[in-house]
Amino acid sequence: MKAFPMFIKTTGRRVVIVGGGEQAAQKARLILKTDAQIVLAAPDLDAELAAFVAAGRATHHPGPLDETLFAGAAMVFVATGCIAVDVSAHAIAQAARAPVNVVDQPELCDITTPSLVDRDPVVVAIGTEGTAPVLARQIKTQVEEILAPNLGGLAALSGRLRPWVARQVPRDARRGFWRWVFKGAPGRTWRAGDEAAAARAIKAAIAVGAAPPKTGGGALTIAGAGPGARDLLTLRTVERLQEADVIYYDADVDPGVLELARRDADRVALGHAATGRTPWPEDRTRAKALSDAERGLCVVHLIRPCPLADAQAQATVEACRSRGLRCEVVPGVVAPQTRAAQTLRNAALG
Repeated sequence: MKAFPMFIKTTGRRVVIVGGGEQAAQKARLILKTDAQIVLAAPDLDAELAAFVAAGRATHHPGPLDETLFAGAAMVFVATGCIAVDVSAHAIAQAARAPVNVVDQPELCDITTPSLVDRDPVVVAIGTEGTAPVLARQIKTQVEEILAPNLGGLAALSGRLRPWVARQVPRDARRGFWRWVFKGAPGRTWRAGDEAAAARAIKAAIAVGAAPPKTGGGALTIAGAGPGARDLLTLRTVERLQEADVIYYDADVDPGVLELARRDADRVALGHAATGRTPWPEDRTRAKALSDAERGLCVVHLIRPCPLADAQAQATVEACRSRGLRCEVVPGVVAPQTRAAQTLRNAALG
């Protein structure tokens, strides 16, 4: 990455937009989604920007630009449409140590504006470091289709209930509680539009200090890591990695695969002869994974390339069933499938 993505706090802070025309209005519409204090710096404002000022949504600075104007600003957008004025405004803002975005001049940008999927307070930002804005908008459209329109409301409710959860739900059970809220029955009910019923279920669970118990205890997923590249993982394997509390993996699994997992999941390298590290005995791996699942954890055992070709996977499945644990086997992409896919791709490309 050449730019690090992050969110900038706007509460109680100014955002200065230099310019009075359509380019400035585009930036103003974006910042109006926040609670920032917007300052429009230009001798004259077009009708839309003037309406923002009249409505109290922004203030107008018609005078000359100086460092005082930019000092302490959370962000500065320069959008006058005149290269000479833009360069001058950029220099003054930088002298005031304010992060600057100059419209259509990436070489003068300290910051860039991403495409946003807004489910306030859930916000997804998509950036291409200024290289492909059309692609960013295409990705935005795909993400818009994935996220429920009312998702932000569930996140906001959870934020309001979080102090209550901290008092009522034991610390080691909170992760599972919130997983149930977002991925279990409350989340499904909320997304279906019955928000009141979902809220009642969540509050009832908080009152008793726990999510409803799962049937069958914990869960163990034996998933294929594929031939190595992380973009060859199945979607279900990625989903399980993002849900996992503990991940057991062979040492020859590509590190890029593990980057797709939840950051706070425990990772246990099992070793592999090809790496010079002594492999764990199969019975030890199985015993540890089953023990974790019995404690109610979501456990993933990554096997490369596919558990269907692993003689020990069936033994693990049978051990899960004998203990009443949920067990899922997720096949991985194997080499013949990869070669076939490449052949088809080459044929499609002519």
